[in-house]
Amino acid sequence: MTKRVLAAAIVTLPILIGVAHATPINLVANGSFESGLSGWSVAGGGAFPVSAVQTNAACCFGEFVPNDNIVGGSPDAAGNHGVYFVDDFAHQTLSQTVALTAGSYEVGFDAYSPFNGFNNAGDAAFHGTIAGVQLANYTVHGSTPGVWIHFSGLANVLADGNYSVAFDFQPAARGAAADVVIDRVYITASDLGGGTPIGNDQVPEPATLSLLALGSAGLAAVRRKRAKR
Repeated sequence: MTKRVLAAAIVTLPILIGVAHATPINLVANGSFESGLSGWSVAGGGAFPVSAVQTNAACCFGEFVPNDNIVGGSPDAAGNHGVYFVDDFAHQTLSQTVALTAGSYEVGFDAYSPFNGFNNAGDAAFHGTIAGVQLANYTVHGSTPGVWIHFSGLANVLADGNYSVAFDFQPAARGAAADVVIDRVYITASDLGGGTPIGNDQVPEPATLSLLALGSAGLAAVRRKRAKR
């Protein structure tokens, strides 16, 4: 009996190790904002700058916003923080740079429109782009308020380099504007392959550009000689 139990344990151990290795890792630093805005760059200012807020609480001008519990998106556990875009006039951005090697990546984030902002007369445009893939491009009044919405895509990174995670909030500047909360931003390596081609390998290197310029000059010289003849 002891030998059978031991054999079963030996067989099970590699399986468990394989499962552990298969768990995706979020390459975005502090993608769930549990450490506030650490790792992120903020621009735009305004009377109400971009800020980290506590969810599952009355975080947004007294409105209760639930935790982001969407399943199947970010590998990060559901926490109780997010980032709030709420200014009525300032054009605000939130960004981070992530180093990626060539390959396929799953990218995404979640967004929530609070009712109190949604019911304001002024609208706001919101954009979300991760690793060159635009995932969100909408006006808040065109979204569904009071629910977390998942945005995701697949990036086919063609060249090693630094890639941007960027969110852009632009109020319509017509008084009180609509608001947006985001959470659980992620980039994970994928074995799916394909996706939106992203990278600079189709842009000639400086040396290649020089060769092209020399080649063009040579062709021009030949044409001039032929014209004289």
